Amino acid sequence: MRYCAAISLTLILLSPFSLSAETVFEENTVKSTEKITERSTAKTTELSTVQGTEKVIVRRNQAMSDNTLTANTEPDTSKVFQEQTWGLGVLFRNAEIPFDTEADNVTSFVPMMFYQGETFFIRGIEGGAHLYKNDDWQFNAMARMRFFDIPAEYQNEVQGDTIDLGFQARKSLSENSFFDVELFSDLEGNPYANLSQSWYFQHDSWEFMPKVSARYKSASFNSHYYALTEITEQNIGAGIEVNAGVETRYHVARNFYLLASVNATMLDKNAYNSTAVNQRWQSEAYLGFAFFNDISKQKKSDLTNHGYLRLAHGWATPSNMGDILSGDTVKDEYNNQLTSVFYGLPLTDNLFSLPLDIYLTPGFVWHWNSAVQDSEQEYVLAIKAYYTIKWPVRWRIGLAEGLSYVSDVTYIEAIEMEEKGYRPSELMNYIDISFDINLGDVFNIKTLNETWLGYSMHHRSSIFEKASQFGRIKGGSNYNSFYIQFDF
Repeated sequence: MRYCAAISLTLILLSPFSLSAETVFEENTVKSTEKITERSTAKTTELSTVQGTEKVIVRRNQAMSDNTLTANTEPDTSKVFQEQTWGLGVLFRNAEIPFDTEADNVTSFVPMMFYQGETFFIRGIEGGAHLYKNDDWQFNAMARMRFFDIPAEYQNEVQGDTIDLGFQARKSLSENSFFDVELFSDLEGNPYANLSQSWYFQHDSWEFMPKVSARYKSASFNSHYYALTEITEQNIGAGIEVNAGVETRYHVARNFYLLASVNATMLDKNAYNSTAVNQRWQSEAYLGFAFFNDISKQKKSDLTNHGYLRLAHGWATPSNMGDILSGDTVKDEYNNQLTSVFYGLPLTDNLFSLPLDIYLTPGFVWHWNSAVQDSEQEYVLAIKAYYTIKWPVRWRIGLAEGLSYVSDVTYIEAIEMEEKGYRPSELMNYIDISFDINLGDVFNIKTLNETWLGYSMHHRSSIFEKASQFGRIKGGSNYNSFYIQFDF
């Protein structure tokens, strides 16, 4: 079922984005942390912090500008990409444990991505697609991560954090408030429903998003997650829990923001009276930072970077990241290999006034069968940055951060988990480090000006046991790969 959920989320987020050679979509911020100058005609949209809420107004524009990547490329008026609404953050989560355990709290390191397109969106720990949207209503298909808070020492064995799937209907009550109705289920078919009311307030560099909600939990959901039926053999009835909280975001400077949220949940009577639970209230807090659009500035209508398609082939190595970067790589004795394809959607071409090309990059990876493993599939979603150096020819350094899900854990990863005594996790953090060179510059051929040849390290890991959603693991897997990348 976790495999089905990963495929569902990946299909939502990896489906073709609504960008073409003739048409681009403009999304501008509705609530900013600083007032936009009177000369700016851009509409604004609010961006959320932890679980995120974004109101987006989209308009179509005809592509009218021409772009050149370098001085030796010919102008191409068919390619126009506009700056997108995006973000990448790192937060620490602390939650009370409602069960009768020695530990009272559990913490986790939670990387988050944000993106808002015309149809698809990523909001921290949730993502999805707008099935229908007008000025007053949204109907969305969604996937959302839900944490199962137990003591950290049991989280690798239990791996209770999961992805829930469902639908959301959102009604805009005013410019600064909306009401949500949600129907969700976990991966084992235990349903629940949410009703919530959210507001938005802004003062100078501060943004606040208070929210109140009620959740109806089915008897099977309540029994599984609160009575812990598999352990206690106790079954309890359905119940309604209530929650209140506030998210906040502070614009420090340019693209840098501080994020925080706090909320409290009052459990229903059935959950509270179960033998496993020993407290009625449960609190949760997030604290961290993120990079977002500088919403004190109008978005660019014509980026210097364009979309790309990357094809790669790689070989597994038992070496760790540090050894690989220092050139000390050991060959995998079973010669396990992968082939991948990644698409790059331009988000912006500037970060902190530096010429950094930022992309949202979904990818599909095929792990080939070998003497020790069957063929497996991997799904990746990440945000990648490139820095271009123009001497003596154009070459780039790239770094990506995101999520990776495999249909079954590969041999090179499973053998390390076995040696270290961990239960492996299909969902892990993803990092890609790359170096490439422009073939047009190398061979002085104009037709190759948008073709790159490079090396990348394909890395999966779980952030040194700090992330419960990745199985509380230390270790992972690495592949050395070579690729060819085409800009378009």
